[in-house]
This record gives sequence, C-alpha cells and structure tokens, in this order.
Amino acid sequence: MTYPDDGQQPSRLQKPAILGGVASVLGLTFAAYSSVDYAAHLDRRLHDVHCSLVPGLTTGADEENPCRAAMYSAYSALFRGSYWGGIPISLFALGAFSFFFGFAAYLFFAGSRASKNALWFFSLAAATPFAVSAIMFVISVTKIGSLCKTCVGIYLSSALLLAAAILVQRATKSYGESSARPAGKWGPPVLWALALTASSLVPSLVYAAAVPDQRPFLGNCGKLEKTVEPHNALLHLKTPHSVRPVILFEDPLCPTCRAFHQRLIAEGAYDRLDIQLGLFPLDSDCNWMLATPLHPGACTVSKAVICGGEQARQVLEWAYDQQDDLVKVAKAGDAELRRVIAKRWGPSVSTCLDAPATKQKLNQELHFAADNSIPVSTPQMYLGDRKICDEDTDLGLRYTLTELAPEVVP
Repeated sequence: MTYPDDGQQPSRLQKPAILGGVASVLGLTFAAYSSVDYAAHLDRRLHDVHCSLVPGLTTGADEENPCRAAMYSAYSALFRGSYWGGIPISLFALGAFSFFFGFAAYLFFAGSRASKNALWFFSLAAATPFAVSAIMFVISVTKIGSLCKTCVGIYLSSALLLAAAILVQRATKSYGESSARPAGKWGPPVLWALALTASSLVPSLVYAAAVPDQRPFLGNCGKLEKTVEPHNALLHLKTPHSVRPVILFEDPLCPTCRAFHQRLIAEGAYDRLDIQLGLFPLDSDCNWMLATPLHPGACTVSKAVICGGEQARQVLEWAYDQQDDLVKVAKAGDAELRRVIAKRWGPSVSTCLDAPATKQKLNQELHFAADNSIPVSTPQMYLGDRKICDEDTDLGLRYTLTELAPEVVP
C-alpha cells in the first residue's frame, strides 16, 4: 500500500484532510439544496423545500416548516432591496465549501510536502464558516424562533470543518523542518485568501446576474373596491413613525401571519406604516365563509385583540408570540382558551369577549373583507387600495416595499 507522501509513512495530515473534505462535501450538499430551493421560488410560485438532515428529502409546497420560515425570513439573504428575494447567503457557503474541499484535497496529496503557511492558512480560514454558522444559529434561535434542518446541516458541516482545522493546526507543531517545508514567503497565503474570496463571491454574482426583473408583477394582484369600512370597525394600530397607509387582514392564530408580522418588524417597515387591521379569523365559529375551522380558537383570540382597545397591537403580538401554546390550549376547548386570555389580560378583556359590541365589530370586519372579495386566506396586505401579491409578502417583501413604498424602508 502506498500513500500520497513519497511512499513514506502516512502523513499526519491525511486524517484531518479527509475530515475537511467530508465536511466540505456535506456543507456543499446542504448549501446547494438550500440555494436550489431559493432559486426555484423566483418564478413567484410555491415549491417543495428541502428540510431534513438526510440530503434530498423534501416537504410539501403548502407545508409550514422551519426551513420555509428561515427562507422567508429577513435573515436568509443579502441585498433584498436591490434584488427580488435578495442574494441567498447559502450561495456564499456554496462557494466557500468548494474552496475548502479543494484545499483539503491538496493537503491530503501534498502531505508533509505542504508548507507551514498552507497548514496555518487552512487552520485559520477553515474556522470562518463555523463563526458565520454560530452567528446564524443565534439569529435562528432568537429572531426566527426555529431551526431549519438544512441550515443545521450546514452548521454541523462547519463544526466538522473546524475540527479539521484544529487537527491541521496541531499537525503544524508535530512537523519538524525536515518534514514540512518552511513557511517561506507570504505570497501564496495572499493568493489563497483571494481565491477563497473569489470562490465565495462567484456563485452570488452569477445568481445576481440571472435574477429576473419582478417589477412588472408588483402590485398587479387586484385592488380594494372599498377602502373605507363604514362602521369604523377596522382597528387602527398605532405606530411611532407612520408615513404610509396600509390595510392588513390577519388571523392571530395563523402561522403565516405571524411570520409576515415578524418580517415587517425585522425589515424596519412596521413602525412606518399607518395600519388599519381587519381581523380575519379562519375559524368557522364566527367566519361564515368557512365550513370547517382552519384555526380553531381564532375567533376568540380575535375578539381579545378587539377588546384590547388601545393595547390591540400588544394583544396581537402576544397572540403571535404565544401562538403555538394558544393553538394547543384551543384544542382543549374554548373555556380553557378564555381562561388563558383572562389570566394574561385581566377580567375586563374576558368579559368583553361576549359583549354584543365585540361580536358586531368582528362581524363588520368580516363583512368588509367579503364586500371586497378578499381571498379566504391570510395574511393579505393592501398599500392604499393596491393588493400586494402573496409572493411579494414573503421572499420579495423588502424589494416590493422599496419599489412601491420606499418611505417605509429604512
């Protein structure tokens, strides 16, 4: 048996180089699936997404899952205001892991003939994906509130690459001058750094050049026939810097509405909107447009938002923050849901839930939606009387706001 080290004893670099190569291939695979999912949605349609630690497994186009939530979040791409959907950060990972795979292969075949500069460069540079992954992990936990399994695959790949970097760094201490070539000049590390930068940027530059122009489609999804609710039933949510009127239709137990609300806040746009909120619970208990409830308990929670009065926004955001728990409580019965609402917001709100005026106001909001032929789905967003297309409220949100309402984008 021979080794890629002049036929001598196996190089101490073989194992860390193999580990680095395996880590790079895994990172490449997960980054590629994430990038393909992102690019597929440029046709403005829903598609399946990969969401598994087993590469290749997908979830349905209409299924809510952490990977779709991560993809739609404000943190999954850069330059969202310049390109519809932005440039997915997975493309940078795709290029970086490609570079590290090539460098790991070089170390494997060069063995002790590799210079100490090469070893030091790999041990330092290969730690950078882990640093980026650590930042994205914190964002996923604190901002998005869930972990995308495809993203976790990239995090784990970065951790394996870090382990390889540490082993390579240790190998530099065990190599004497007779086995590993001296450090020599710093020209090669500079070139390697430039190559790593170029490898990381090229996929993003190609993607940016291929992104289709979405401007002809923006705001062409219909208009409101009536922009004023005659009974003043819509809730006016106060924001500190409102500069542009908008009408939103939301269901407080709708996961998509929660994600949309979080995106508006993350983009810095929410507090610049003058919001009229029409509650649209997808619950047949009060919504006659449905035969069966899609979100049981949504009628009761919607009434709680109405009863919040000046605190309507706080009640709505509480419902979004506690949505998973509220959905579980609602399955136990309306009485238990009311108990939870009363515990958090007090007996006055609890009493208000059954007030005739509360039921009437919610009914008027639903009639306003019906009179405008609002689709029986949430969320719905109207800038003035212009409907924002559903796909422009997720991946294309910042780009759409930049084009149609630049004053609300910081």
